[in-house]
Amino acid sequence: MRNMSFMLTTQQVYAGTKDVTRRLGWAFLKADENVMACEKCQGLKKGEHITRIRPIHTVDTRWEPLRRMLDDLEYGREEVTREGFPEMTPGEFVDMFCQHNHCTPDVLVNRIEFEYISK
Repeated sequence: MRNMSFMLTTQQVYAGTKDVTRRLGWAFLKADENVMACEKCQGLKKGEHITRIRPIHTVDTRWEPLRRMLDDLEYGREEVTREGFPEMTPGEFVDMFCQHNHCTPDVLVNRIEFEYISK
């Protein structure tokens, strides 16, 4: 089972309040696959280990412009909540995503919808 990092949304995954994630990669991932959600998968310092959170099952994957969350604010508000940030506006979420991923709102992202698998 592949590991997927949720470094920026670790708390949301532990709490089970997130069921959508956006990635610039993971093009190979398809619906109906299992993945292990982890706190951090890369950039581990010497002696650090991967901390697994819980397994997830992909429900859907699709490519869409990140800016869809800005162009359709109703969609954006729903997606921000599903991403685990109900207190954010779509604009705040897109800004955060772009800052962390060094991209612009025009980038195509892989929207991955998932459900939690019992431990």
